[in-house]
Amino acid sequence: MFGGLTNKLQDLFSSIAGKKQLTEDNLTEAIRTVRLALLDADVNYTVAGNFIKRVKEKAIGDAVIRSVEPGQQFIKVVHDELVTLLGTDEPALHLQGKPAVIMLCGLQGSGKTTHCAKLAAYLKRKEHNKRTLIAACDLQRPAAVEQLTKLATSIDIPVFSLPGEKNPLKVAKEAYAKAKEEGFDVLIVDTAGRLHVDEELMKQLEEMKHFLSPHEIFFVASATTGQDAVKTAVEFDQRIAITGTILTMLDSNARAGAALSIREVTGKPLKFEGIGEKVDDLQLFNPRSMADRVLGMGDVINLVKKAQEHIDEEETAELEKKLRKASFTYEDYLKQMKMLKRMGSFKSLFKMLPGMGDLMNSDLLEGSEKHFSSMEAMILSMTVDERAEKVELEPSRRRRIATGSGTKIDEVNKMVKSFKQLKHFMKDMPSMKQTMKQKMKGL
Repeated sequence: MFGGLTNKLQDLFSSIAGKKQLTEDNLTEAIRTVRLALLDADVNYTVAGNFIKRVKEKAIGDAVIRSVEPGQQFIKVVHDELVTLLGTDEPALHLQGKPAVIMLCGLQGSGKTTHCAKLAAYLKRKEHNKRTLIAACDLQRPAAVEQLTKLATSIDIPVFSLPGEKNPLKVAKEAYAKAKEEGFDVLIVDTAGRLHVDEELMKQLEEMKHFLSPHEIFFVASATTGQDAVKTAVEFDQRIAITGTILTMLDSNARAGAALSIREVTGKPLKFEGIGEKVDDLQLFNPRSMADRVLGMGDVINLVKKAQEHIDEEETAELEKKLRKASFTYEDYLKQMKMLKRMGSFKSLFKMLPGMGDLMNSDLLEGSEKHFSSMEAMILSMTVDERAEKVELEPSRRRRIATGSGTKIDEVNKMVKSFKQLKHFMKDMPSMKQTMKQKMKGL
């Protein structure tokens, strides 16, 4: 994401990070470099200009904190201004009434249909299992209704459609009546992609808004379109008053134009971001998280959220007790691996850690992923008693595990040896702590 901009800013920060003194001259040069990087990333010209003006005023006007190197202070100024540009706080989702109505609009190909399903999955997962109905009102694109139905069925969300109907307003009215009658919490309305200059389609959108009175109107913008998405968002806002933006395709080689410009230009917050192709790959937009990623500082905010969502605290606490007593088994290890896998691939998790950018395409990371999968396959090839360590893994058993997991006997031997060493180390921990305490007392 935003690779070009991130690389240029990181190069700049590396060159000034250790400077003992920042003069007005070298600050001016650094600010100029930031400005050029933003413009090259297709950030709106006015937005880039205002951003640079604020950075310059702060960087030159701030007193240098004695405990912080001047170069580091400049980096902090850029980071803080990025957070301000992107909205400061994580936005709230407004879901009053029953049903609460959310309408999605935007250009064709921006990902509206996919994100209707993603949004429904998010509400089911995050908003106390909200009962959601999706209205299939994209009657312009061939197979749009079928695509939406397939995606929604995969997450057990109902879709309302009227086969053969050509009027999206009629579909919307009947979908709303069904949602109200059957007590759905939320109605999500998919609409056809359209250009703001298409007067007939824009009038359709205005009529739907007038009837539905949606609580949220999200403009769906592809992060790959840069400033074009911003200009279109402004036009849509003027016609139907959008309440926020969903930024899609952030897992692609996107430029930063839309992400860094759209809030400032429209005055409406970025609400969600699509971060992958799976139905669960949607998250609330967090300005601080985005600023961290733009500057190559990882994404610790969303990593912590993933951990809280996928890691069972009770199981983790139980494992901690077992680790202290060195009584954990292969079965415990397998449970932890499954929890970690639910959070995503090694690559996606490492990407969220600060300073791990250079490892993204390395053989080391690829090797770790393969090793992780091999260990999981080996443990899955064990019997219940073997996983619980009720029987010794003698050579014949190890050969069977190697065959069952598609690995070699040497790999199984290494895993068993590593596991025993870990348990031995954990057993020795209390005595090691005691020895260290005695040595410290002696000192």
